[in-house]
Amino acid sequence: MAFQTEFQFVLPRGYVDPQSGKLHKHGVMRLATAKDEIVPLQDYRVQGNRAYLVIILLSRVVTKLGEIKFVDTDVIENLFSADLAYLQEFYRKINEEGAPKIHTACPACKHEFDVDMVTGQIVGGNPTAGGPEGSGAPAQDGGQGQQGLG
Repeated sequence: MAFQTEFQFVLPRGYVDPQSGKLHKHGVMRLATAKDEIVPLQDYRVQGNRAYLVIILLSRVVTKLGEIKFVDTDVIENLFSADLAYLQEFYRKINEEGAPKIHTACPACKHEFDVDMVTGQIVGGNPTAGGPEGSGAPAQDGGQGQQGLG
C-alpha cells in the first residue's frame, strides 16, 4: 500500500465562486511539508496579523476545490467561517494524527464510534452493535451518524 499524501474532503457549506456563482464543495488537501509551515512566517501579512497564517497555510496545501484552477489566499479568505474551521480541523487531523477521523455517537442509542472523514466509513468498532434500541441493526443513515460526511 502506498503512503497517502492527498486527502479528499467535502466542505460543509462550500465556496461560492464570485465570478460564476457556482458552488464548490469537493476538494483535495495534501500533507504539509516543513516548508509549508515555515515560509508563511516570513510573509508580511502574517507578521502584521498572526491570524493570517492559517489563510496562507491552507492556500498552500489545498490543491483542488471543485473546478477552481488555482486555490490561492483570495479563495481561502472568502470561505464561509464554517468551511474555514472545517479545513483547519481537517489539516490538523491529517498532519498530526494520520488518517482523519471524528469520534461521534449515535443520537438514538448513544453508541460511540469513529468515522473516517474521507470515506464516511465507520472505523474501529462494530457498526451494527449500535443500531436502534440495541437491535443489532445498522443505523438508518448507513452508519454515518448525523455528520453527513459523505
